[in-house]
Parts: sequence; structure tokens; C-alpha cells
Amino acid sequence: MNQNQNEEAPKKHSITLCTGNKNKLKEFIQIMGDQFHIDSEPVDLPELQGPPLLIAKEKAILAYEKLGKACVTEDTSLCFNALNGMPGPYVKWFLDATGPEGLSKMLDGFDDKTAYAQCILSYMGPELKEPIQFVGQTPGVIIRPRGPGHFGWDPIFQPDGYTETYAEMDKDVKNKISHRHKAIQKFIDHFLVN
Repeated sequence: MNQNQNEEAPKKHSITLCTGNKNKLKEFIQIMGDQFHIDSEPVDLPELQGPPLLIAKEKAILAYEKLGKACVTEDTSLCFNALNGMPGPYVKWFLDATGPEGLSKMLDGFDDKTAYAQCILSYMGPELKEPIQFVGQTPGVIIRPRGPGHFGWDPIFQPDGYTETYAEMDKDVKNKISHRHKAIQKFIDHFLVN
């Protein structure tokens, strides 16, 4: 028997991501790699108002109470610097009302087209009094839509240092530079070190 047969395979951490969005789950799994077993559960949560970190915190607590088990929630914001961070956590509602084209036109009266994409992962489990939060941000600019329109506001966000929007990028490239990747990497670093 060789030495490798005596060693146990490293135990994978298991997490439940609160989402019913298949694109988000797929991207999450691609970024996480094989270090975690990920399942998902759609959880109907109220749309909260307030600063992004507070919204994310409250959603994690509510999701944990509904599921009765440790879980991760994800809140994504698209923040226009000319609008002091708006639409921010309300981007989904702006996108539903105006579409990507209308969202990009919100900056027509401003010289400043800079923005940042933000992801806040919040982990809540029985061992915690409050969620642990991991924030990832990617700076960029808002442009008129380019590329496939099947994943939210990706067609209007062009990350700094790139000539393509998130929608135009190869998924492997996007998954290495995105706001989601940055938040997930902080999550991985925390849980694999602790």
C-alpha cells in the first residue's frame, strides 16, 4: 500500500448559498473551485433598505432564521460615483424598471461615468451572534450596453484596465477579476485558515 492510500482526502467544507439564481450559483461554484461543497436554496426575503452592509447583515440573519442552518447570502451592488453610490443595492429594481440601456443613461448628465461593482457575502451560522461579512469591489466605468444581456447589468460595466464589459469577457477572465471573486476569495481565506 502506498503512502497516498493511507492519507484521507481533505474534507470539503459544505455551505448553503441562499439564491434561486442559476447564473449566480454557477459563477459562485466556478470561483469557489473544489474546496467547498455548495448547495443552494432559494429563500424569499424582504427587500430591505439602508446601507449595503446593513442590508446584507439583516438578510443573512433572516435567511439563517428561515433555513435553520448555516448559510451564505450575497448582495450585489452597482454603485455610480456621480450618484454617491446609487443605485447601489437597489440596482435590481432600477434594472427591472429601465433595462441596461436605461441604467446606463442615468449618467448622461454627468461627466463622471466611474462606478464600482460590489459584492457582500454574509455568513451566518449557529456559532455566531452576527454574520461575518466579506466585501469585494471592482472599479470600472458605465458604458452603453455591449455583449449578451442574460446576466443583469454585466453589459454596461467595464472594469478598469479592460476594453470589454463583464458581458463580453470570457467567463474565466471575469471570474478572476470580479467583485464576486474578491469577496469569495476573502471568504475562502477566512474559512480555510480558521
